[in-house]
Amino acid sequence: MSHKAKNTAIHSKKKQENDYFCNMMKNKVLTMCALLLSAMVGSAKVQLPQIFQSGMVLQRGMTMPVWGQADPSEAITVKLNKKVCSTTADAKGYWRVDLPAMKAGGPYELTVNDQVLNDVWVGDVWLCSGQSNMETTVERVYPQYPDEIDAEANDRVRLFHVAYNANAHGEQADLKPAQEWQKLNKTNAWRFSAIGYFLGKHLQQEKGVAQGIIESAWGGTPIEAWIAPDTIARHYPVYHRQTLLYQNDDFLRAQQQANMLADRQWQQILAQSDPGCQKSDVKSGMLWTSPSYDDSNWAEVNQYALNAYPSPLAGRRQFIGTIWLRQHIHISKEHAGKKAQLLLGTLYDCDFTYINGQQVGNTGYQYPPRRYQVPEGLLREGDNVITVRFINKNGIPYFVQEKPYRLVFGKDDIQPLSEQWKLQTGAEMPRAEGAGVSIQNQPSVLYNGMIRPIAPFAVAGVLWYQGESNTGKAREYEPMLRLLMSNWREAFQRPDLPFVIIQLANYMAFSEKPQDTGWSQVREAQRTVATNDERAELALTIDLGETVDIHPLRKKEVALRVAQCLDKLVYGKKNTVLAPQVVNYEVKDGSIILTMDQPMQVADVKYFEVAGNDGRFTNTTAKAEGNRIVIASPLPQPTAIRYAWKDNPIGVNAYSQAGWPLSPFQLSVK
Repeated sequence: MSHKAKNTAIHSKKKQENDYFCNMMKNKVLTMCALLLSAMVGSAKVQLPQIFQSGMVLQRGMTMPVWGQADPSEAITVKLNKKVCSTTADAKGYWRVDLPAMKAGGPYELTVNDQVLNDVWVGDVWLCSGQSNMETTVERVYPQYPDEIDAEANDRVRLFHVAYNANAHGEQADLKPAQEWQKLNKTNAWRFSAIGYFLGKHLQQEKGVAQGIIESAWGGTPIEAWIAPDTIARHYPVYHRQTLLYQNDDFLRAQQQANMLADRQWQQILAQSDPGCQKSDVKSGMLWTSPSYDDSNWAEVNQYALNAYPSPLAGRRQFIGTIWLRQHIHISKEHAGKKAQLLLGTLYDCDFTYINGQQVGNTGYQYPPRRYQVPEGLLREGDNVITVRFINKNGIPYFVQEKPYRLVFGKDDIQPLSEQWKLQTGAEMPRAEGAGVSIQNQPSVLYNGMIRPIAPFAVAGVLWYQGESNTGKAREYEPMLRLLMSNWREAFQRPDLPFVIIQLANYMAFSEKPQDTGWSQVREAQRTVATNDERAELALTIDLGETVDIHPLRKKEVALRVAQCLDKLVYGKKNTVLAPQVVNYEVKDGSIILTMDQPMQVADVKYFEVAGNDGRFTNTTAKAEGNRIVIASPLPQPTAIRYAWKDNPIGVNAYSQAGWPLSPFQLSVK
């Protein structure tokens, strides 16, 4: 297997005289500019797309497109740091100029006729896209890095969050109105992509130039939602017809209305039927949240075995409706009345949580960590009661292990909760009707509303972290990822636009036996695409995941690996060493010998498997040393090997001497 020859040259152009650029681009109006008519008509004032705002960062070292809408034939003059370009709006009012390449610097004023944008910097701009692991916020990972996130701000890192916009009607002219470009500080970054946050801080400190981070991501969305409609229509006509369903606004509204009414009716019946919400308890007449309620006859259960004996859920795999849990905790005189934070790990699925009868938190779905603030004065000396009302529409409610369950009064002042709870069922319900309309998951709708309106804004590169939502149809992922990259390069008019593909992390239960699941197949698709594209690199996370959390917290480590990829891919650091790769193999004397492109750490490597002609894989042993991995073959004629081919190959231990893990892979050795 030969390793691809990476093109590490930085995309750049020689400086040209200002007039050369202005005259060259004077009458160049892109196809995308035609989209602006529907969004920017009827005003004599020159209008700019949402992405152009005060506080922004423009990309250094390459021409910088600036575009917008005005009256037909209106003269347009754009100025930035003594660079001046002029053009005339066309018959429909569309115009564009390309400012010449500039060195990093700022702050500058960008003027477009009478409009002035202040505090504009020239530096590096990154587009961060994908689904929920790209979207995972600084707030979510805060407990992992409290000191760093609490540290001083960096106003030379600017953050721009693209508002959700799923549109089935075609490519949109502009983004939905969104927040302005924000300076990086804890407040502004709290709901921003943690990967984008850590990447921006790291690169600004390392490169010394302003960093602009554009987050355009939407949790739970499949890759086809981010691919251009003409491409979907050409390559996946069935998906295209699926999108056409949602071009009928009446149909979409009817679907959404029906599902909203179904959910409202379900919730109303649940509330009316749940005895814990009514003062109808024959014994006490109290709500089940009341600290005085007598729960002595409730079953006592362990939080990690809610359906075990003697629970009323014993042996059940599903309980739709509500269950109630209560735990009595003793608060000392020292802690009484103090504010605190209640950490309830991660719960499945929806919870309403109370302390001494007062609601302190509510989370509507399974993934967010429960970090609920306990106000001053609520906790009292002696007995206190935590009550959790679970609402479940599928399966059995459960507590996620390996997450914290405690009261936190201060950094080193922690009171753990017990694993034991009192449990009582509330109201059992029929399955909720209607699955809902997830318009954001339809093909092309996010390309239309959240990517195309940004283009051709100049960016240094793209970070793509997505794939979890495509593990159920993993065989499609490789061609779709190639199409997405081609689409975006065309939209941004950058055939060499760099991509860093962030590979799926390890997740779910460990299996000792060989597996062949969608998670491994998507990882292989990501690896294959990155390996065969000279303008792409793979950032590995196979050792950064969590068994119990699809959103692992170690996002800074992900960002630092992305930064190393960018050092090689964008900044041209030829000595940058990334993940080890196989460059050759041979089958010899009952062993398969892999030659690597760099020295490996000495280890007895876990998670290699070998298959024969029947295609059935079996576990085997391997040894890494120097530039070789020697795999013992239990088969006389092996035909294939694979490494870490599991949902969660926990504790992978094949690392290069530079500290990068080996990517999961599959290889024919016939």
